[in-house]
Amino acid sequence: MDQINLPVLSFILFLCFFTALAIALIPSKGKTIEEIADSCKSLSLGSSALILGIVLAIYFLGFDSKISELQFVENYPWLGSLSALKLGIDGLSLSMILLLALLLPFVIIASDSIAKTSKPKLYYSLLFVLAASVFGVFMAQDLIFFFLFWELELLPMYLLIACWGGANKIKAANKFILYTFLGGGLILAGIILLFWLSGGQTFSMIELGYLFRGLQQGTILSKHMGIVHFVFWLFAIGFCIKLPSIPFHTWLPEAHVEAPTPISMLLAGILLKMGGYGLIRFGAEFFPSSVAVFAPWLAVIGAINIVGAAIFSLVQNDMKKVIAYSSVSHMGFILLGLATLGSAGVNGAIFQMFSHGLISAGLFMVIGVIYERAHTREISAFGGLATKMPIFFSLFLGLAMANLGLPALSGFVGESLIFYGAFNSLTGFTTVQWSAAFSTVGVIITAAYMLWLGKRIFFGDLPQKWEGLTDIRLSEKVVLASLLVGSIFLGIYPRALSDRLEPSTNRIVQILGESMPRSVTAYSSVQDLNKYGINQVSAVAVPTLKTVAKISDQSAISIDKRNMKK
Repeated sequence: MDQINLPVLSFILFLCFFTALAIALIPSKGKTIEEIADSCKSLSLGSSALILGIVLAIYFLGFDSKISELQFVENYPWLGSLSALKLGIDGLSLSMILLLALLLPFVIIASDSIAKTSKPKLYYSLLFVLAASVFGVFMAQDLIFFFLFWELELLPMYLLIACWGGANKIKAANKFILYTFLGGGLILAGIILLFWLSGGQTFSMIELGYLFRGLQQGTILSKHMGIVHFVFWLFAIGFCIKLPSIPFHTWLPEAHVEAPTPISMLLAGILLKMGGYGLIRFGAEFFPSSVAVFAPWLAVIGAINIVGAAIFSLVQNDMKKVIAYSSVSHMGFILLGLATLGSAGVNGAIFQMFSHGLISAGLFMVIGVIYERAHTREISAFGGLATKMPIFFSLFLGLAMANLGLPALSGFVGESLIFYGAFNSLTGFTTVQWSAAFSTVGVIITAAYMLWLGKRIFFGDLPQKWEGLTDIRLSEKVVLASLLVGSIFLGIYPRALSDRLEPSTNRIVQILGESMPRSVTAYSSVQDLNKYGINQVSAVAVPTLKTVAKISDQSAISIDKRNMKK
């Protein structure tokens, strides 16, 4: 598929936006809300199935798993050499695109009862605008379009929570938009500073990253690494808000509690991964020196996430809050994996993002099934449901075991790779390894709250008011069973995903491991650029490399003069 240069990435984006428009234009005159919802669902399922088919074709047929360079590259000029709609994917991008493509049909199936309450055309249209924006984040190779797609996601998610959420939906939606808009502001400030420090020649992520790394490893920005570290933390905090990381996590439990079940599935399944993707992508492309310097801090923050959020899960009485804090806990493994600076840890972090996407979506679906029937999520109100809903209990048990990291399930693979990377990537017992050792407490607590949750809901005496509950419907079985089978498959055969990740992971680790100073001029050949995945170098990039260095050096000198005057 890649060999004949089909514009499949832009077609996926176009299909999402086109579907959103087509749903909005579905005739509604003379139809009941159920009939309109059914028409919207049919169109949405057809479109999502087509998207999934394209992504699977890319994954199994078109993607070359032996190379780390960008593939399926599309370049649509916009502002000359300064900026363009440039799309492309590597193993890291592909894994996240596949995850979203897998989740989208399940979310649509789970949306049936929600959409029939009100405004079905708006609901399904917003779903596809949201999908387009998230696809765009993982495909974009230009900083301007990356930021535009990143911010576009906020509007549909806000409306989906505010229009179809629970009793406190407006408060939760406002908190979501405030936190994530703040994160976006920090990312925008980082983009502007990154562009300025690199000489203001291009917004292309590959070319700009190449130039910026070259300046750091030469003698230009290496004299003023404090500026580089400052820009790094602007991006890091912005991405940690989305991840989310303690102490920026408080928006997530409220958003999950108030959001309808399908939106919680998307939020935990893929939207949180945008933060992890950004940390890994930008950390390797632009700030390898900063990641290496602050790896111990990232490990400590990750360990606090893992253990702290697991403790929060343990004391909740709302089922959704248990899984919401569980998501915060599991996202701490992404920070810990990146902090290892090694192949096993980084590969484990990416694998963990994919695995958690499947598992968390399934667990939120479980809670949605219970809430639809009982209209409460209070754990203390239940007991003995295993006798009334045996198939449902079996599916929950499988997803719970995957969440706590039982061997032969996908949750175990990601976590074990991260721990292996933490304990073997460095010599001596360092901060990263102490953090990993502390994080094992979180694994134990995770097992405790998942088993305790199952015990309180499914065992014991069945309250009389739940005598009329019935087992799950066919559509619910399909969603939960599919997500569980995905977790089992990856747990037994992780190479189905890791083989696609390995070249990209190796490239990321190679960049992070380049600690020896290297002259800027060492990067001044097209051959060397091609090694870093640039297939077509901007005509302005190489000839102006020395100019970029001079501009940055003059900026540094100006800073020194201002400091001397002070």
